[in-house]
Amino acid sequence: MLQITHENFLDLKYFASGVFHPLQGFMNYEEYKKVVYEMQLLNCEIWTLPITLEVSDFKDINIGQKQDLYYQNKLVGNILIEDKFYVKDEELYEIFQTKDEKHPGIIKEKRRSSLRIGGKIELREEFYKGSLYKNILKDIFHPDIKTIVGFQTRNPIHRAHEHLQRIALEICDALFINPLTGWKKQGDFTEEAVMSAYKIMFNEFYPKERVYIQGLQTAMRYAGPKEAIFHALLRRNMGCTHFIIGRDHAGVGNYYGIYEAQNLARELSKYYNLGIDFLLLKEPYYCTKCQKIVSEKNCAHYNQHRIAISGTQIRKDLNEGKIPSKIMMRPEISAGILALGKENIFIN
Repeated sequence: MLQITHENFLDLKYFASGVFHPLQGFMNYEEYKKVVYEMQLLNCEIWTLPITLEVSDFKDINIGQKQDLYYQNKLVGNILIEDKFYVKDEELYEIFQTKDEKHPGIIKEKRRSSLRIGGKIELREEFYKGSLYKNILKDIFHPDIKTIVGFQTRNPIHRAHEHLQRIALEICDALFINPLTGWKKQGDFTEEAVMSAYKIMFNEFYPKERVYIQGLQTAMRYAGPKEAIFHALLRRNMGCTHFIIGRDHAGVGNYYGIYEAQNLARELSKYYNLGIDFLLLKEPYYCTKCQKIVSEKNCAHYNQHRIAISGTQIRKDLNEGKIPSKIMMRPEISAGILALGKENIFIN
């Protein structure tokens, strides 16, 4: 039997429920390499990030053998082992497009065992019942809803994200807000802070028949452009027809260009049918001349009257127990987050 991590248990749920379609299990080495270096599965479908099962050693692991999988000492499923392999540093550098050992994605991967196994999985139904599943949005929205745009986030809603979401609701029939609630790095917002903010937005401001909110329990990779496409493919599987990519999607620090993810989305869409369309939107900011949230595409004052809606400033204010400027975040949202208590707002 194999004891698996919390992260791999979440992966199991999404294999079994179709969110990771067309994958039916953890990648073998040939598929892993093709994803890492070519952003494709062995069948040549686009897939941009590898999903592998880590083990502490290869003892008693034999190719062709079926092994029971345990999570927290409970039998959750099994894997038919196809392959066992080592993850190399150069492969990690390729995934994250950097050799900087301070990149949070590289740090995290190096904390995992480098020993991996691949194979088709089976998960006991009680462990994924009620979670996100393939085409879930068809069961959520009215049949008249034909176009659904997905929005990925790891932060509580602020004015810039609200602006993007409202644009999306003008273009599409419905909006699926799908905050990532799996592993995130230290200093990021907690799941509680993110979801409580969105519940306020949903209850007080958004049209309930056209907006749905549910968390996505998978790890944040901080892999920039590749992760943006990965996020889009998961939302496609859940039933989205469109996906928003804004400024520095899934980025961290200065590792990726601010619109590099949009460029990759455009490039892949030229040559492949990804099954989802993209809304590639410019960074919103507050213009003191226009006196509203705008972007450089519809405002002439970027260099003279721009006030950035700064996630860094919002974090700083909330960390100090302050209400951020209403230009950056709705006071109702800020108050709701602060009411959680500082110890519940940020990941330690």
